[in-house]
Amino acid sequence: MEHGLRWRIGVGAAAVLVGGAVVGAVVTQAAVPQVTQAVVADVAEASAATILVDVQGAVARPGVVVLADGARVLDAIARAGGTTPEADASSLNLAQPLVDGAQVSVPAAGEATPGAIDAAGLVSLNAATVDELDTLPRIGPTLAGAIVAHRDEHGPFAAIADLDAVPGIGPALLAHLEPLVTL
Repeated sequence: MEHGLRWRIGVGAAAVLVGGAVVGAVVTQAAVPQVTQAVVADVAEASAATILVDVQGAVARPGVVVLADGARVLDAIARAGGTTPEADASSLNLAQPLVDGAQVSVPAAGEATPGAIDAAGLVSLNAATVDELDTLPRIGPTLAGAIVAHRDEHGPFAAIADLDAVPGIGPALLAHLEPLVTL
């Protein structure tokens, strides 16, 4: 008789543990944001010939989208469902090529666009104009123009070290600029 009681207690305890695990899994799954589930689905379809781009702001479906390598800002916005009625995409270069890991932020009308110079005073290699790049020490208008031309021709800089590919910027100038710039 004692053996049967132990067996029933064991089965009961196992049922409680399994039930707790199921409830825990359901609660955990419910706590995962839908964006994360969409990202996981998109990442699953990504391949070597695709890039992941984070589209934020005044778009129908903000989040990470999968695009073909060589896609442009316009493609990313379209993949995010297009702009919302309050969007002001006039400050964006819709033809700009994108790289893996880029972020596209579509501002709403009247909203400040992300600046080329951040709060820490770092100049964005991917957003700065010739005049903004010219504010950097040892960078004149000619070299600033070369940086913008390189960015326009080859797409956004993926790393600060990529600045070394711009004619006129060697290792010494790159080392001098690294603490002053950002992507």
